[in-house]
Amino acid sequence: MSQSVRHHLILLLVAGLSLFSNLGGPRLWDRDEPRNAGCTVEMLAAHDWVTPLFNGEYRTHKPILQYWLMMTSYGLFGVNEFAARFWSALLGAGGVLAVYHLGRRLFHPRVGLLAGLILATTFMFDVASRAATPDYLLIFLSSMALTVYALGVFPKKENSANAAQGGDTPTTEPTDRYFLRSFPRAVAVYAIMGLAVLAKGPVGLVLPTAVLGMFLLIVSLPKQTQAPTTLAARLWALLRPFHARHFIRTCWKMRPLTALATVALIAAPWYVWVGLRTDGQWLTEFFWTHNIARATSSMEGHAGSLFYYPVAILAGFFPWSVFAGPVLLDLITRMRKSAQPDPAYIFLTCWVGVYVGLFSFAQTKLPSYVTPCFPALALLVGCFLHHWREHTEYVAQFWPRLSLASLVLVGLVFLIGLPLAARQFLPGEEWLGLIGLIPLATGVGCLYLVKHNLREQAVLWFAGSAVCLTTSVFAIAAARVDSHQQSHVLLEEVGRRSEQPHVAAFGVLEPSWVFYLGRPVQEFSGQEPQAAAAFFEQYPDAFIIAPANDWRTLKPYLPVDSEVLAEAPYFMKNRSLVLIGRAERMSASKVSTTSTR
Repeated sequence: MSQSVRHHLILLLVAGLSLFSNLGGPRLWDRDEPRNAGCTVEMLAAHDWVTPLFNGEYRTHKPILQYWLMMTSYGLFGVNEFAARFWSALLGAGGVLAVYHLGRRLFHPRVGLLAGLILATTFMFDVASRAATPDYLLIFLSSMALTVYALGVFPKKENSANAAQGGDTPTTEPTDRYFLRSFPRAVAVYAIMGLAVLAKGPVGLVLPTAVLGMFLLIVSLPKQTQAPTTLAARLWALLRPFHARHFIRTCWKMRPLTALATVALIAAPWYVWVGLRTDGQWLTEFFWTHNIARATSSMEGHAGSLFYYPVAILAGFFPWSVFAGPVLLDLITRMRKSAQPDPAYIFLTCWVGVYVGLFSFAQTKLPSYVTPCFPALALLVGCFLHHWREHTEYVAQFWPRLSLASLVLVGLVFLIGLPLAARQFLPGEEWLGLIGLIPLATGVGCLYLVKHNLREQAVLWFAGSAVCLTTSVFAIAAARVDSHQQSHVLLEEVGRRSEQPHVAAFGVLEPSWVFYLGRPVQEFSGQEPQAAAAFFEQYPDAFIIAPANDWRTLKPYLPVDSEVLAEAPYFMKNRSLVLIGRAERMSASKVSTTSTR
């Protein structure tokens, strides 16, 4: 069996465990999953492949590609949780393989293998690849566009003399060799970005292009005859890539007309079609509210400082984020010591820097916004670990040991903190604290191996433990947490009492109710008791779901035969929900069925 085949099998096995284990077990998590899954159901019911609808209204949050993919999985597996998440996991595994090939080209096959293992076992990547949201599409398509680009312009290193060292001593190359000189490859790169525009909107083109642009601005600069020595010279060196003539020349050589034409050919037909079908409403709300407004103002309480994303990456890239310190120090030292830094490192640094930098200045912040740079982070960490186990790292020996010691500390925090949190929010699930034993044992075991100079075994132990950790969290712990979602009790009571119910939500509406009821749910704010009462009186099979403490507000406005039919805890909140309906009332169809028995 060849090395490449063996590496592919390893990565597919790890991705299968991390991404597909119990994928359809937990119910759809509010709020985005049921919105996306329910939107697909409503489009199928309406035989409409153009206009996204949810709960009877236009869904303007995201474009169409995810819904098209979900329609195919519904056709294969039926309308269920597994089908809703199938493409997320499948393309997540595809992203892992893309990172492997990118690492193989930029550095070494073992770096690619490590990077694939790392990416497949990081928390936020697994969240994106196990959820019925379009984040996985942006991660996959962005990675594929940049991978196709890199495979076309970077020379092979896996058989070169410096491959074992991770490609640290590049040869002198012409400054324009990293431009897309092949027209078919340029079309391929921008076509993938066009699909990303169908998946997430303008960011699918703007951000990967910005990564390429930043990289090309740097590597295509004419070499300086001497290194800058004064502070002013160093500042000027930082600004050299943005010199007007160089900037315009670089942008033109990136084939902007090819990019715009290719993206327009792929994405524009649907955008034009949905605009015509909705008289421009969908386009206005999508581009203005969900793109421009999110960038210029904080929406839905999702704000944060400039430190938001570094902290989010430390949490989302766990457990591999414990190596953040030595990876950063090694990268800086490696770049400074080299008279001609390896363009591969520059490429990955631009990939991370563009995503983190641009989103840090956007006013609306969410951890998922920077997950498309996780493949680059996985490659940087994989490259460092490759150097470390080969004893060619540029950091003091205590740094990796400090990283492993921090993992022990995290394990202890999990052991103590998770039971306390479970006692408050998930009674009976205090055992979840045992998950902390995995990072604890990982850190202790790796420290022991490092002490005996068994670095190769330490890396293998860490990777195997990361697989165990992510599989335990997403395949086992998530299912136990899901068992505390009890609102389905209310929905089952609705189905038991009526075949064609009319349901309203008063004071709160969770999208999962719409999905699992399979019908629209009328929404009333907590300030509209009279409107909710009018709805209740309008239909004989009317039901209202409301927080229990709002029952007192509603009761004076409802008919005398209304009562609480069922009650259930409100998930992760210190209150409960009630189902309000008419006492001893069944639908006409169920009454007739009962009378014939």
